[in-house]
Amino acid sequence: MSSMDNYPDTQFYGDAESYWKEIPATVDGMLGGYSKVDKVDIKGSKKFLQEFISGPNAKTKTRRAVDCGAGIGRVSHGLLCPLFSRVDLVEVCQKFLDQAKTYLGSSAKKVDRYICCGLQDFTPDPGRYDVIWVQWVLGHLTHKDLVAFFQRCRAGLAENGIVVVKENVADDSCSDGVIFDQSDSSVTRSHRYLKQIIEESGMRIVKEESQKDLPKELFKVQMMVLQ
Repeated sequence: MSSMDNYPDTQFYGDAESYWKEIPATVDGMLGGYSKVDKVDIKGSKKFLQEFISGPNAKTKTRRAVDCGAGIGRVSHGLLCPLFSRVDLVEVCQKFLDQAKTYLGSSAKKVDRYICCGLQDFTPDPGRYDVIWVQWVLGHLTHKDLVAFFQRCRAGLAENGIVVVKENVADDSCSDGVIFDQSDSSVTRSHRYLKQIIEESGMRIVKEESQKDLPKELFKVQMMVLQ
């Protein structure tokens, strides 16, 4: 990440926390002003996940999921709580977790844990989760912390559990495989670079496809199932 060579990890994470503290605890805030993509995003995620958790060939159970980078619980509300018996939320910004308890409404009864923690510091309990859902947040982790995060996630999976990554990806032709956004202290990695990190962590991609029907001006969004 040459664009971050002189950007210390502490500043990278600190600047991101400062940015999110100023963002309103709303769906529009979570989606950077694009609340209109909420329904199409959730619909695409549900379709992508379905074969793993339902039907005759389903191997992954629906006992417990975790929403990593949960914000106010948008994904938990629309996707995870309707499908899983129990859900945990992990989010670095306490005000978002506080709002989640209201935003989730009746779904909040399915939540076991509201964990205020950055993903660079989050360690799932061994074998706890059938699905670890990680969406639009990996750009806030450095390369080495992302590798380590995936390794901890692997240990946190129950038998036949999966990690689902849903993330913006830059074009593979971008310089150094990464685009650094100083405004929110995040990076957008190329598709190739993200796959390289996954391989480095010892995980493998078992399914992959692009999210359809997003506004053309946005980054391409890739969905991946890892084991």
